Amino acid sequence: MVLKTHEAKRFPGGLIASLSIPWGNARSDHELGVYHLVWPRDLIESAGGLLAAGQDEEARRAVFYLMSTQEADGHWLQNMWLDGRPYWHGIQMDETALFVLLADTMRRKNAFENGVVWPAVLKATGYLARNGPVTGEGRWEEEPGYSPFTLASEIAALLAGADFAEEAGRPNLADYFRQTADIWNANIEKWIYVKDTNLAYQVGVAGYYVRLAAPGSWSSDAKDKGTLILANHPPGQAKFPAAQIVSPDALALVRFGLRSPTDPCILNTIKVIDATLKTLTPTGPVWHRYNHDGYGEKADGSPYDGTGIGRGWPLLAGERAHYELAAGNVTGARRLQAVMSAQTGQGGLLPEQVWDAADIPERGLFKGHPSNSAQPLVWAHAEYLKLIRSLRDNRIFDMPPQPVQRYGQRVGSTPYAIWRFNHKIRRMAAGKILRIEVLASAEIRVSINHWQQVQTLKVIDTGIGIFYADLPTQDLPVGSSVAFTFRWLQAGRWEGRTFEVAVKNN
Repeated sequence: MVLKTHEAKRFPGGLIASLSIPWGNARSDHELGVYHLVWPRDLIESAGGLLAAGQDEEARRAVFYLMSTQEADGHWLQNMWLDGRPYWHGIQMDETALFVLLADTMRRKNAFENGVVWPAVLKATGYLARNGPVTGEGRWEEEPGYSPFTLASEIAALLAGADFAEEAGRPNLADYFRQTADIWNANIEKWIYVKDTNLAYQVGVAGYYVRLAAPGSWSSDAKDKGTLILANHPPGQAKFPAAQIVSPDALALVRFGLRSPTDPCILNTIKVIDATLKTLTPTGPVWHRYNHDGYGEKADGSPYDGTGIGRGWPLLAGERAHYELAAGNVTGARRLQAVMSAQTGQGGLLPEQVWDAADIPERGLFKGHPSNSAQPLVWAHAEYLKLIRSLRDNRIFDMPPQPVQRYGQRVGSTPYAIWRFNHKIRRMAAGKILRIEVLASAEIRVSINHWQQVQTLKVIDTGIGIFYADLPTQDLPVGSSVAFTFRWLQAGRWEGRTFEVAVKNN
């Protein structure tokens, strides 16, 4: 009923994030807030909760609403008014990926006729392929980088988009989507798994998945390189070592079928998550979004006013329960379902956050019970519904089947190393084919012997705004390199600079 209450009457399928205003008692009438807007991610999560409860028609309306508000290039606004007017203009890749996965779930239920959602899926999957794997802003509205949740959703969406393309009679495009998914999946550990850090030493693990990695900021064995600028902190106090920031988002690698729940990298990360982000309360454990989160009440319980201390999120207990179910720990999953039930407010509404410090009765704050953040958070209700369905079925309700079928929940392999302008690699493993991808038609001038000999390759047009060529580099020995530049055909000009990729050991 909470989900249905949050669907607009004049805009069917338009589900807002919450009818409440977080810390509303401390806000003036002039402060609009953002929870009564449509957040495509929250809407899609809510539609998934409706599907879990058997409300297929309501979920179908949500898909059509999203189709009507999709941007021309294939993505969605970070949030918007119900009529589609923008509010914030951030770009979050996971929102686009989650639409493809929702549409695929409905496709497998035969909810649509005559390929009606294919044009929207094509635009969305094409957007992911052109702009990934780097996220725009992360799931929690932070700066760009590699994020485990976004990577997992993007890869799963590429595989789902490939199935759509196959049905639409586009086998070459389907192959391209799957090959791109394979490349990204094979590089997850390189991009976001760090070893030999201070935090790893403290917890006693070899390494862990970070919350967000800036492209090129470190290799997988790097120590504490790079910083993240986190929101909701006073000026001058917002920079933290990127390799020290972790999040339960890493569990998405299991939730989306890319990694086994018993994968050593996952198990190590869980130890770090629990050591860093878990708090015990009288109603059960809670997990924070990430360490140094500043979105929540201050230490004295006064309202969040742009800075504060992030608190525990019940929906993260639901996500952890789904992991436990995937790992075969049904008892643990049921225990966390009971935790979510115990952390509701009056009337059974699930809050955005629960208070996880000592009681402050004069502010109405009691440990393990709702803080003064949003209540209800519709996404949390959707996660609870999915958990109930998953426990009934004894499997994760919204796990897409394509990654499991293709990778078997393990690190996949790929014959390719990929270079593109938003992902300029400087080295590649010996034996790999270097795939060059650009966003305009071009000829690629290539040399493997310092320009003594030159080969010209024409790019292949995928039909989604990506042009690529596979360079014959698989036989190059370690220590060699490949250099290349571009002649842009439509513009009729040369790039004016060269790029080089060195061949290294794996």
